[in-house]
Amino acid sequence: MTMREFSERDIHLALDGELPQDERAAYERWLETHPDMEAKSRRYEADRDLLRGAVAGVLDEPVPECLAKTLASETPPGSRNSALPRWRMAAAAALIFAAGGLGGYFLGASGWRPVNGTAIQLADGAIAAHAIYAAEKLHVVEVGADQKEHLVGWLSKRIGVKLVAPDLTAEGFELIGGRLLPAEATKTAAQFMYQDRTGNRISLYVARDSSNTETGFRLLEEGDTRALYWLDDGYGCAVAGNLPEEVLVKVANTAYRQLLQGMKG
Repeated sequence: MTMREFSERDIHLALDGELPQDERAAYERWLETHPDMEAKSRRYEADRDLLRGAVAGVLDEPVPECLAKTLASETPPGSRNSALPRWRMAAAAALIFAAGGLGGYFLGASGWRPVNGTAIQLADGAIAAHAIYAAEKLHVVEVGADQKEHLVGWLSKRIGVKLVAPDLTAEGFELIGGRLLPAEATKTAAQFMYQDRTGNRISLYVARDSSNTETGFRLLEEGDTRALYWLDDGYGCAVAGNLPEEVLVKVANTAYRQLLQGMKG
């Protein structure tokens, strides 16, 4: 029988305890013959342990007043998220961002859990779209930033999510514009493209999520491109770029807050 080829995704599955038991032996042999993947596995495991320690006790701390005003939104009693007020997810996300290096794990209501297939498809789509359009010179976007109001309204209607185009000027990025994209899991997705003064580009990829899933933030790397991504309250988002993790972390933190405020507004 021909054994399937493993990938970086299987590293996450193995560390999450989600890799099928009958594939473990073959996976371990694969690691032994791929030193680069074995090194990533060790790094991700170390990051997981570091972040577990970093967030210990945070969710039991009092609600910061400023955070409560901007992000607090208790889920109605009896709903699927009643055990996890939104400010707690945001606070945990902020702490993870400050720590850097997500290592393929996310923080949920009951600790560290695996991300579902929808989230991985979202990240893959974001990275693929960024690789295609960030390299364009003349056709980077369908609708330019000079028509921002039209762009946001059009994309919101097409993907079925109330959107905003986050203001990332504090992070050094200006909106170029955006486009509508096909998406494997959700049929359509929105892409907002940004650029800094030196020409570096990042993209924000947003799609509707019907899985009713919430995750924390997670990092996916494919070649030189990275994506920080998450699912939350009916939508999924990824920030993609060929930039250091710390840059994407700052952008993702800002984007998360503004998207949340926009959807609630």
